[in-house]
Amino acid sequence: MKSAVDTSMIKENRWNIPPNAPACMEKHLCSAQYRTDGTLLLGASSLTGRSWQGSVWIYSDPEQAPNEGFCKAGVQTEAGVIDVKWVSEKGVAVASDSGALELWELAEDERLLVNRFTKQEHDHIVTTVSPITGASSVVTGSMDCRIKVWDLSQEMVVTTYSAHTQPINCVACSPTDESLFISCGQDGRVLMWDRRKPNKPASRIGVEAPSCSPTTVAWHPQHRSTIAFGDELGRVAVKDFLGTEPARVENIHSRRVNGLAFSTHSASLLASVSDDCSLAVMNSELKEIFRDRRHQDFVKGVCWLHGGSNTLTTVGWDHFVLHHRVDPAAEAPNSSS
Repeated sequence: MKSAVDTSMIKENRWNIPPNAPACMEKHLCSAQYRTDGTLLLGASSLTGRSWQGSVWIYSDPEQAPNEGFCKAGVQTEAGVIDVKWVSEKGVAVASDSGALELWELAEDERLLVNRFTKQEHDHIVTTVSPITGASSVVTGSMDCRIKVWDLSQEMVVTTYSAHTQPINCVACSPTDESLFISCGQDGRVLMWDRRKPNKPASRIGVEAPSCSPTTVAWHPQHRSTIAFGDELGRVAVKDFLGTEPARVENIHSRRVNGLAFSTHSASLLASVSDDCSLAVMNSELKEIFRDRRHQDFVKGVCWLHGGSNTLTTVGWDHFVLHHRVDPAAEAPNSSS
């Protein structure tokens, strides 16, 4: 029987582009994170007219990013994307400038991103999202000064905290304890949260210059009481919040620190990115061993490959996705420009 379909009218998908991937990626790359198998997640945004537009992209080969034709999956979001994180092998959480948390899931052999829910529970831009270890939950922070804990399986907010008096810049969940997370805000405070304490869940972590806003925080992957934070002046600090020693502080950048990421080496390296358009990598003594200045605009995201890899990736508002290889044994800064 002759087919009723005129095959001459079917366009060949020569580039094998996923069916719902946008035709063009927005210019400003704001966030990046590796899955354990090395698959790269990207978030992008751009101002179009009077509103921000965003998109989410998945690359099985990170070297091909940000080329749209080589993505594994991609999707347009309803508003600008501020932060993106893997929450499971196939789940992606998106912090939106509409005040919403979006949950997307990979389907169809991971070539399709399907929206599971979009909930506008914040009253302002969602600036940060962090998955809770070992649970189907995330924590979000917003410019509405509130922190919310979400149960993704129930698609709802289970707790709202209002301890910060100014917009929240970053939240980061403990890699070892699902009850703990830290937050920092424009009120100059870094807070430690314990969800097991309903009456007084937050305690303040002392910072060197409370008048200067901390901008980003990160947990050490091996030392459960060690955190790092960056600030508006470009300083990076590392502190053991259970110890009595003051934080170790170094002037790493000349402008705001936008992101921090610890490697998974036994002696972890700490990477920082900044509005000064550079990447710096420090050793366990917070001494700089690597610097890259190839970005031409604000560097917004940084992430390490898993498994003790020496490779890390940075993204920025210049639309660059740059891959770097660092020698952990380096003594003096290796610079790329």
